[in-house]
Amino acid sequence: MANPTVRVLTLLELLQSHRHMSGRELAERLGVDRRTLRRYIQALEELGIPVTTERGRHGGYRLMPGFKLPPLMFSSEEALAVSLGLLAAQGLGIAETAPALATARTKLERVMPARLKQQAQALSESARLELPPAQAPGDERLLILFATATQARQRVRLAYRDDRSRHSDRVLNPYGLVYREGRWYVSGWCHLRRDLRSFRLDRISEATLLEASFERPTDFDPAEHLTQSIASLPRATAVRVRLHTELAKAVEKLGRNIGVFTPDGDAVVLHARTDSLAWFARQLAHQPYDFEILDPPELCDALSAQAVRLQRLAARK
Repeated sequence: MANPTVRVLTLLELLQSHRHMSGRELAERLGVDRRTLRRYIQALEELGIPVTTERGRHGGYRLMPGFKLPPLMFSSEEALAVSLGLLAAQGLGIAETAPALATARTKLERVMPARLKQQAQALSESARLELPPAQAPGDERLLILFATATQARQRVRLAYRDDRSRHSDRVLNPYGLVYREGRWYVSGWCHLRRDLRSFRLDRISEATLLEASFERPTDFDPAEHLTQSIASLPRATAVRVRLHTELAKAVEKLGRNIGVFTPDGDAVVLHARTDSLAWFARQLAHQPYDFEILDPPELCDALSAQAVRLQRLAARK
């Protein structure tokens, strides 16, 4: 950071990122002495940037309240992170954000140096992220409402339609949001069921913030809870299969929504429930590793039926 101009811009970035910083802290972060720091402060003031100086034991520097500039400096890593984030956001199923993504990219490129702007544009034009496509339309309003409620620890009243088209009114303490397999979910404490529940956002027709607040469990993992919720849905038949592979590979091939995976020595046991053993047999038939069906015996019959079908297809000339 030998260039004084770079140091002045870094000073501005530090003042924007922190409400208040002492002269000693700023000088150490910039690698300069206090006299040089004062010259840099003066340079910002000459550019019309209002820096407030507070004297005394707890004195320091801050920008005048209400003053804010957009980020002026991006490293190559930051530019890459921003560009990838915008690419990923395109696949999250929120149709309303499409125009905002385009304008956000334009605004960011406007303040980037030419070299980084060229890198960001190249990535945007040539890279494609193969993320799970959105299975249901997202509602930006609901996403923001539940994100706000989760952060503020504020209860929400919602109208919900389940997979059997049954309607219910709920009061929820939202603990977290999860995007999985092309759908958004909110998980938390349901006051109607008096238990933890997960809800698909595309099945929520209406939601309202309530004044009542709540305490969020510190150890709650919304993604893990969603996995458990989907795996324990009241489907007709319980299934247990020992998969002779690593946990990571089992999850990669079958997906987290199929059930719960537990390590079992050198193998993994899949615990799941299904309404169709034929469908479950097809999922197993796709796997490249060996497996053992533990329960139910009827799944073996369904798998045999899949084998007969494949043999019949393979015998065709």
